[in-house]
Amino acid sequence: MPSYDFSRNPFIVIWETTRTCQLACRHCRAKAIKHRNPNELSTYEAKQLIDQLVEMEKPLFVLTGGDPMERADLIELVRYAHQAGLIVSITPSATPKVTFERIAALKEAGLAHWAFSLDGSTPEIHDHFRGIHGCFDLTMEKIGYLHQLDIPLQINTTVSRFNVTDLTAIAEKVSVVGAVRWSLFFLIPTGRAKLSDMLSPQEQEEVLQWLYTLRGKVPFDIKTTEGPQIRRIAALQEGRITPAEAALRKELRGVSRSEKPIWDGNGFLFVSHVGEVFPSGFLPVKVGNVREQPLSEIYRNAPELVALRTPTHYHGKCGWCPYNTLCGGSRARAYGVTGDFLESDPFCTYIPDPRMLSSANRPYAEVVNSPSNQV
Repeated sequence: MPSYDFSRNPFIVIWETTRTCQLACRHCRAKAIKHRNPNELSTYEAKQLIDQLVEMEKPLFVLTGGDPMERADLIELVRYAHQAGLIVSITPSATPKVTFERIAALKEAGLAHWAFSLDGSTPEIHDHFRGIHGCFDLTMEKIGYLHQLDIPLQINTTVSRFNVTDLTAIAEKVSVVGAVRWSLFFLIPTGRAKLSDMLSPQEQEEVLQWLYTLRGKVPFDIKTTEGPQIRRIAALQEGRITPAEAALRKELRGVSRSEKPIWDGNGFLFVSHVGEVFPSGFLPVKVGNVREQPLSEIYRNAPELVALRTPTHYHGKCGWCPYNTLCGGSRARAYGVTGDFLESDPFCTYIPDPRMLSSANRPYAEVVNSPSNQV
């Protein structure tokens, strides 16, 4: 069971196995390319990374890209991670490389969960978003394979101006295809994604409010990435002004899988295809490289990660908001819009009581150098 002391170990680690992908998604965080980078982590280095995760209380391990199906050693690595005791998930692209036989081999190797992206309820919307004609139909075909093999399915959706009016229909499709979880990623202006592709702050708040109302009405869990305000919305709906994290766990079931709130660098970590470490895939602030330093040392000691795990010292309203240890705001969105990952989330509409300002806004250096934050 993963440790919930996020100052020591993450709850989930995402590994970008490769940046290679045959799709051309207009929002791609990775700016994926058609051919593999010869400097990618080798099979040996990937196994070293897995060994380090075992030493860090075995966080959830997600293989992403690019497209992980582009790696010839994928099945070998899944088997190695599974035998080491990790829960392994994968988020590949729906391409001809996702065959029934290869899915079956991955399941036999120990794969626990599978996620496909669905960014529209129709071929026209989804294929436009993904940049390849026929991607929607391929996705539906491959989902059929997963059901035949009894592999739990998660549907990922990037929320943007291109599909915000289609979300209700996508939710219906998520139910129809039998997904166990709908994971919604609120678009961040990084990679190919543009600031102009994002929802307005009010639109984002309305979507999050709507997602909260879906709880218990749909046959799947709901998870948000870069939409942490859903936890504040849930707390307000429950009539709590300063909610305790432990008491909220049951009330937030279907919104968060961890016993504690997770955000970039706080229970969450991203390792790139060349070993670079980031707070998340959407927050391109490099904090180390696993080729140069153990992952545990990077996670526990990197000044940027220490600061991210200290929400009471965030700048502006996020620093004094009574929900900052529950929500934290989107650190990636703050960085993508303002250039400062400690800045207030510029797309959050909630206005906290300014009388709480006195406990906030100590300088960044003070946060990093505080004895309580040294490991």
